[in-house]
Amino acid sequence: MKAKDIMVTTVITAPPETPIHDLARLLTEKRIGGVPIVEQGRLLGMVTEEDLLARIKTIHPPTLFTFLDAVIPIAGERRFEEDLRRMAASTAEEIMTTDLEAVDEETDLTEVATLISDRHVCLLPVLRGEELVGIIGKRDVIRGMLADGVA
Repeated sequence: MKAKDIMVTTVITAPPETPIHDLARLLTEKRIGGVPIVEQGRLLGMVTEEDLLARIKTIHPPTLFTFLDAVIPIAGERRFEEDLRRMAASTAEEIMTTDLEAVDEETDLTEVATLISDRHVCLLPVLRGEELVGIIGKRDVIRGMLADGVA
């Protein structure tokens, strides 16, 4: 079984200038866990429920070490900056995740399941070249397992 056999082809997308409030409403009204951010058919990124939740979570400042009047960050500086960026975001472009895992239509079900599981991905875009042609969620993989007799 291939990605094309389990993907959802009617993908709800949003443009990069979409306000955060509209994204939250879209996810809630459509009962979806995320939305691909697309411009002229090209996938730019993804906004998920986790991205929206990150806007209101408690931010943990980086661990700092003082040595000879110098303040040296030990851990968490990059994460702190990312949390601040998400908190200040007002549009999809400012909050979206751009480092995405994606597959093409011929990707095997096993590889799709492995990517989703190992990389902790909730939604996996399916591309034909640079064009978004579908999306796969965990439930789609499980449905594919049932149809393939694996489950």
